[in-house]
Amino acid sequence: MTGSAGSAGEDGDRRRDLAAMLYPLVRALIAAELPVLAEQGISMWGYIVLNALEDGPARTQAALAQAIGADKTRIIATFDELQQAGLITREPDPDDRRVRLLSITPAGRQVQAAAQAAIQANENRVLARLPLSDREAFLRVAQVLSALPPEEIAGAQEKATGS
Repeated sequence: MTGSAGSAGEDGDRRRDLAAMLYPLVRALIAAELPVLAEQGISMWGYIVLNALEDGPARTQAALAQAIGADKTRIIATFDELQQAGLITREPDPDDRRVRLLSITPAGRQVQAAAQAAIQANENRVLARLPLSDREAFLRVAQVLSALPPEEIAGAQEKATGS
């Protein structure tokens, strides 16, 4: 994450690198989320887990850990906390009793929805600094870029370094 000067773009204009521009924004957004999550009694990882379970059906612990980019051994404590709070369930897989299937509970949906509403209210306050068309374009672009697999983002760097 370098460069206040950045590199030349297609039109020859210099700009800061994306990471240099976005990292401070992301850090500030995360800092703004932490009190909201604390108020709901969940950690950032807990919120990430609830969001992932809200997006789809029950998943195995290992599959969910991989999907959210968490270390599968360290995320177990988060699963324990969420289960103890009644926000998720972990049931043995009928096909393989060694595997646990995760599901969000109605209470988990409530906590996730309340946290998300408060977080997005603050985001909307920040986004209101942009004209509506820019705000809509920014959100569309953020959705597209955030869906890219990490290896696609790092692709050119991996080839250049031989990684």
